[in-house]
Amino acid sequence: MKQFLDENFLLASRTSQQLYHEFAKNMPIIDYHNHLIPEQMANDINFKNLTQVWLYGDHYKWRAMRTNGVNEEYITGGKSDFEKFEKWAETVPYTLRNPLYHWTHLELQRYFGISDVLSGANARKVFDECSEKLQTPEYSVRGLLRKANVESLCTTDDPIDSLEFHQQIAKDGFEIQVRPAFRPDKAMAAEDVAGLNAYINKLEQVADVSISDLDAYLSALKKRHDYFAENGCCVSDHGLEQIYAEDYTDEEISAIFKKIRSNQSLSAQEVLKFKSAMLVHFAIWDHEKGWVQQYHLGALRNNNARMLSQLGPDTGWDSIGDFSQGRQLSKFLNRLDTEDRLAKTIIYNLNPADNELMATMIGNFNDGSVAGKVQFGSGWWFLDQKDGMIKQMNALSNMGLISRFVGMLTDSRSFLSYPRHEYFRRILCNLFGEEIENGEMPNDIEWTGKIIKDICYYNAKNYFGL
Repeated sequence: MKQFLDENFLLASRTSQQLYHEFAKNMPIIDYHNHLIPEQMANDINFKNLTQVWLYGDHYKWRAMRTNGVNEEYITGGKSDFEKFEKWAETVPYTLRNPLYHWTHLELQRYFGISDVLSGANARKVFDECSEKLQTPEYSVRGLLRKANVESLCTTDDPIDSLEFHQQIAKDGFEIQVRPAFRPDKAMAAEDVAGLNAYINKLEQVADVSISDLDAYLSALKKRHDYFAENGCCVSDHGLEQIYAEDYTDEEISAIFKKIRSNQSLSAQEVLKFKSAMLVHFAIWDHEKGWVQQYHLGALRNNNARMLSQLGPDTGWDSIGDFSQGRQLSKFLNRLDTEDRLAKTIIYNLNPADNELMATMIGNFNDGSVAGKVQFGSGWWFLDQKDGMIKQMNALSNMGLISRFVGMLTDSRSFLSYPRHEYFRRILCNLFGEEIENGEMPNDIEWTGKIIKDICYYNAKNYFGL
């Protein structure tokens, strides 16, 4: 019987172990999509204790705690940090077969050297030991990134963000590249006219322009897009239920925008047309600058209205959605491709039923101009676990070229999440190693090792130009 979480964790064969330890393990990390807070990196803060670095904002853990019967006071409420951690520690033994069980113990091992299995019985010991280390200079947020062997990362930033903290980080000469990513979801949220108007008013102040018509709105957003580029941005991101690709005319969108600025309600069709038009404009700007555009598709958000009203969004009330993806995605990509304005593109899906759809869709628009120009992104959110990763990689392998895959990202708010890259790399190496041992691939360790290193690091480095 193998020991839990030993050096060959998830590596079922000698070949898998060789591929991981010789080729994947020590590759630097390029984390091209996450939700880390730039201000914390700029100020190089030390978290006061393990709860603050581990549980604040982590709705993966919150959902597990709620399912385990933990009262909200111990999750997002007013209980002390240790009381919250103790409830998490008591929950961990009940997370068997959930990826949280693996991630929790990988993070304890990799960052703190703790190999004990976490439970309520040792909660105080683990909390005190980790919290003490977190107060030392090498455990500042920059120190945590160094421990994880991060080479560069891209945060997720709204067009109206000042990027002052990215500028401070760059000025400090921090050796890890920290770049912004352009996330304009709020700028196209026409389903909430009042909210969109409030956003436009903020954009007026940031861009120092008056916005009364569509041309002025697009000009202000383009100004912010340019500003992001000046500050090192090379990637955009969109979190959408599905791609919007309704037919529209410029005159229609101008009229819709006038209704928005007049606080008039929009029809469902007008909302779809506005979103469709904005997506096209953003994509054209991305292409002009040579950016990579990312589309995260398929989340059904804010399902629990009662808890949304109490806690707000991004607090753990989201799920996989069952939206129709194929036809609109094809129409959107085809429009850009026809005009020769299709930037390098990564498409992530949240519903595993769409894996083969996505894996075949990317092949429609890989035109030979760039290796892997259109990518099927790694298992995302509810799918960034062993089964989800394997299914995504198998679909990509069967219907595309996994050898050109840009690999893993954290998509996390936590500085302790980087062992997810290790988790991915072990699963990747096991897939290749098992097929070599089964005679399904030649026993060419050097070539296979090169492919492994490419997927773990070099493909992303070349693709993003980092």
